[in-house]
Amino acid sequence: MIPEVPAVLAELAGLAAKNADPAVPPAERASDLMLSALLLALAAETWDRQAHVLVEENRAVRALLGESGEDADLRLSALTAENRRLRARLIERHAEAEAAGDTAACEAIWAELAASTERRKISSGPV
Repeated sequence: MIPEVPAVLAELAGLAAKNADPAVPPAERASDLMLSALLLALAAETWDRQAHVLVEENRAVRALLGESGEDADLRLSALTAENRRLRARLIERHAEAEAAGDTAACEAIWAELAASTERRKISSGPV
């Protein structure tokens, strides 16, 4: 999830602290509460499935890169770090494939990027 869940939770903590002040106008408080509820729902959905999404993506990208291995550490921080490493390597591989005119590799990479986008969609998203 971008932004990351901890950043969203920190923002929500700030909104909660701000709205504890009785001087906050009711309309502003209501708006902040609706935003907080939405962000909490999105964070909950994302947090619940994030490890699964990252493991699937890491497997798919490893396959495209011809790398072996599995995600032994299932902490989100470890999975995210590995996902970032793999994606950086995928960008390099894509550039190599384009330079070499390897359309099959380019198409496979684009297919995985599209699949990755689908995996990361949230249930309440507009698309």
